[in-house]
Amino acid sequence: MREIVATFSIAAFDPETESLGVAVQSKFLAVGAVVPWARAGVGAVATQAMANFNYGPRGLELMAEGRTAEETVEVLISADEGREHRQLGVVDARGRAATYTGSECFDWAGGVTGEHYAAQGNILVGRETVEAMAKTYEGTDGDLAARLLAALDAGQEAGGDSRGRQSAALLVVREGGGYGGDNDRVIDLRVDDHPDPVKELIRVRDLHTLYFGETAPDDVVAIDGDVRESIVASLRKLGYLREDDPDEESLHRALTVFIGTENFEERGQARGRVDRAVLEFMRGKG
Repeated sequence: MREIVATFSIAAFDPETESLGVAVQSKFLAVGAVVPWARAGVGAVATQAMANFNYGPRGLELMAEGRTAEETVEVLISADEGREHRQLGVVDARGRAATYTGSECFDWAGGVTGEHYAAQGNILVGRETVEAMAKTYEGTDGDLAARLLAALDAGQEAGGDSRGRQSAALLVVREGGGYGGDNDRVIDLRVDDHPDPVKELIRVRDLHTLYFGETAPDDVVAIDGDVRESIVASLRKLGYLREDDPDEESLHRALTVFIGTENFEERGQARGRVDRAVLEFMRGKG
């Protein structure tokens, strides 16, 4: 028998940013390699229970051809003799959502849909898990990743997988939203084996925001006065500068090297300016 992916997940669409994503947690090693699928401008799929891996890529192909989320589910399960062992959540690029749970999935198993999302799970303590995910997703502000993680966390707090927990993953896509702007993967994070995978995923997402988050206009700081003194002191302590009073070219060069070394390229600013998050990180290190 194929290995069962017992899990709970939520697939969703954000109409403001046109982002699509999936968040998932399971008592299963590296669940992020199996369950979550998403393509910018197309849709998102969560395939689980006795997971049919092909539901992911095939579901995205069907939506790319113009099928709705509900039509995609129908096409996938109608061609699958093992459909009664499958569970599936789908959201298309217009936010239409569908969820399916086969009759042979292990209790508790089921799902709910709401505006722009589908939440589902199997081998759960009870339906409270998917209900908590739905309620929390609807009531949480912030970007799509924050809402998905809040929903996942609420699902775990409500009981989660009856066998325990092991791994979790978060996938968010948006056209041009990835690193450097030349790919669609805004966030692709996985916690493959951890005693508290959802909390660890939240921690890693916070790091991702630190390194790759967008800089708000109010968080661009001029490098002068106390800020300049602080940067110079930190760069000297960390070994990027030797002199106490460097000229502007030396300071700019040292700061650029620091930013590149610490992977803050996405937060780089024009000469004479620094991102507040980079500044605080630097102060914390030096």
